[in-house]
Amino acid sequence: MSPLLQISGVRKAFGGVIALDGVDLSLPACSTTCIIGPNGCGKTTLFNIISGAFSPTEGKIWFRGEELTGLAPHRIARKGIARKFQVPGIYPSLSVAENLEVPLISGSAIHPLRRLLTYGARDRRLTELLRLAQLDDKASIAACELSHGEKQWLEIAMLLASDAELLLLDEPTAGMTIAETARTADLIKNICFETGKTILAIEHDMHFVRRLDCHVVVMMRGQIFREGRYEGLQADPAVRTAYLGEVETC
Repeated sequence: MSPLLQISGVRKAFGGVIALDGVDLSLPACSTTCIIGPNGCGKTTLFNIISGAFSPTEGKIWFRGEELTGLAPHRIARKGIARKFQVPGIYPSLSVAENLEVPLISGSAIHPLRRLLTYGARDRRLTELLRLAQLDDKASIAACELSHGEKQWLEIAMLLASDAELLLLDEPTAGMTIAETARTADLIKNICFETGKTILAIEHDMHFVRRLDCHVVVMMRGQIFREGRYEGLQADPAVRTAYLGEVETC
């Protein structure tokens, strides 16, 4: 089966600085992958390339077999790729439910078949999104009243409401408590299991990466350094020396 996302030989240079140096990466459909690595290793640049914020200096990107290289961000979004940044991009003055209604309604302009949805079908979809985000009991409160972790979960649900097939999550647990971090990992695993979405996350919190229990990609100096499961990478002396040993203490 062809991968959902295929990145081949991607290189990105900013003048004399090489941010990405020949990155090859494949993501199967209905999978979760976490990218780790020290600051400056190219993780965010790779997200910018995938989402269209940057064009690669060299290399190509395919999504569902269609080349995306050089497309504008809005065109890539319409293909089914949605990105979440570190700071929650929610509407603070709107209720939790209203935040979810925005992508549900606006998506009708992108996907004309959505216009055929009845209000009842849209309400059922809203109820399902609230359940997936574990915000069932907070639908009517203003988003600004949510905890930091809940705001992150709301934005993930907003990405789901857009019907994106690939979710790019940039440090989804940044600023969270230990309990919120654990719940976020469980939430992401459940979303992948129930919806079949493909998730690519950047993360620094090794407790989150371990609990997520998924394929892990280690980046160093703009390249893919190692790939594998968390346990195997944690035991790899080269990975521990280069990255994990600097942050993992248990």
